[in-house]
Amino acid sequence: MKGYTASSYGDGFADVYDDWYTDVSDIDATVNAVTALADGGAVLELGIGTGRLALPLAERGVAVTGVDASPAMLDALRSKPGANLLELVEADMADPGLAGRSYAVAFAAFNTFFNLTDTAAQASCFAAMSACLQPSGHFAIEGFVPPVDGMSDGGMSVRDITVDRAVLTISQHDSATQTISGQHVDISEAGIQMRPWMMHYRTPDQLDITASSAGFVLESRSADWRGTSFDSQSETHVSVYRLVDST
Repeated sequence: MKGYTASSYGDGFADVYDDWYTDVSDIDATVNAVTALADGGAVLELGIGTGRLALPLAERGVAVTGVDASPAMLDALRSKPGANLLELVEADMADPGLAGRSYAVAFAAFNTFFNLTDTAAQASCFAAMSACLQPSGHFAIEGFVPPVDGMSDGGMSVRDITVDRAVLTISQHDSATQTISGQHVDISEAGIQMRPWMMHYRTPDQLDITASSAGFVLESRSADWRGTSFDSQSETHVSVYRLVDST
């Protein structure tokens, strides 16, 4: 998508994110799983957004650093109670500049990793995580599983409609590059606001290959943060990679 940058998604959705996406995934299960995986260590969240997961993690006493490329998202988060407990970093998660830190866990929830819009950026992210995790640290990724029978080429649908507002979703899918480009076209009396988004989805096997190249091994894969068994019918996955200790 011409003109799309690392901050485009967050800047376009920051003002509606909490209204539209509060319940997109299981917050309690995610927080429980990440807390257990960290086992008292520090946590890095990629794509922290408005703090949907980071704030309840911090309430548990977990030391959380959050990375987001969008100033608008981070501003929305800073306005919330408890934000002072978080370390916030405005950066592209492909290379957030945190080498030398010693996080127990890094994680990217709810398809956030796919917001890295090409394979090179995703490989860069894995390399960056290997540089900021403690020995044998973990990198957890939650994402959807691309259907084996393929995905639609895109189209247009109505996301929401009221007497004074309509939100249309327009998307285009390129199966060759495994890329989906889209716009939420938000039409109201105040005018038209374009909310762009883009993702480069990967299969679990493709993620495993990229992880291996950065020194990670797959430790576990489940269908969700609750640990439901992953199988050929699973539509989502939570893949936990462990950094191989080379010392």
